[in-house]
Amino acid sequence: MTDAVLAASKESIVKGSKSFRSASRLFDPKVREDAWLLYAWCRRCDDEIDGQDHGHGQEAISRPEQERRLARLYDLTRRALAGETMSDPTFAAFQRVALRHHLPERWPLDLIDGFAMDVEQRPYRTLDDVLSYCWHVAGVVGVMMARVMGASDPLVLRRAQDLGLAFQLTNISRDVIEDAENGRVYLPSEWLAEAGLDPTPQAVADPANRARVHAVAVRLLEVAEPYYDSAREGLRSLPFRSALAIAAARGVYREIGRKVARGGPRVWDRRAVVGKVAKAWLFTRGLLIAFWTQLLDRGRPAPARPEMWTRV
Repeated sequence: MTDAVLAASKESIVKGSKSFRSASRLFDPKVREDAWLLYAWCRRCDDEIDGQDHGHGQEAISRPEQERRLARLYDLTRRALAGETMSDPTFAAFQRVALRHHLPERWPLDLIDGFAMDVEQRPYRTLDDVLSYCWHVAGVVGVMMARVMGASDPLVLRRAQDLGLAFQLTNISRDVIEDAENGRVYLPSEWLAEAGLDPTPQAVADPANRARVHAVAVRLLEVAEPYYDSAREGLRSLPFRSALAIAAARGVYREIGRKVARGGPRVWDRRAVVGKVAKAWLFTRGLLIAFWTQLLDRGRPAPARPEMWTRV
């Protein structure tokens, strides 16, 4: 019998994320299926607020309509966590993975809180403000994924959080012009002011300001690096195939950030992506890193995590 919920979740990741879909193939079958279930719900929540279809397109949605959709997301998520029967396959998928892995209610609600920050058009004055946003829309996803992979040690969950933070800092830098054109600025306004820019979407999107915006984006990518390094130290505590998948995804996303940094002010003329050949090399490199962490690092305590922003 076809599992309609799982099939819908697989279709969601096929449409929504080439990088994560490729990396997810490296998980063992059960973890892979649960990752698809969780991804489908995360993608759906994001799309509901942005008026997109798996991250594509952009429907103009009024503030009252966004607030209505936000309230519905909170309601359906709480009902799914309470064990109510879900007719919506996306929330049925979320319910399955959340109850199976005993996800605390605060984590999925923290994710929706991140989308509420978008609806409220929250300003991000400091780096800490930006990192708080990154926790809500990505760091907490890393923590939930770690639970799906069987992790429960707070130190390991913190490393998973760090990878989510690094991913989101990379996303912000890659999408900074597109976000500004849609009325959103996630770069710290303090940094923009230091670069001589107004912290407004119009100023960030202005082609005349590309060089200064690029300098601020590179600065944000430099912040991501110690979080990527911290995440590597968590690989030793994961099952091998999970470590392999996460190492591969980490390599691909880190390379996207490096392409943005290397590309200069013209990098946003087209979306920064990692090609098939480079992705194959990064997956191979991820395999080597996973072997290293599993064979040589396992059993040894991870180095102390540097003093960095954290929510876990």
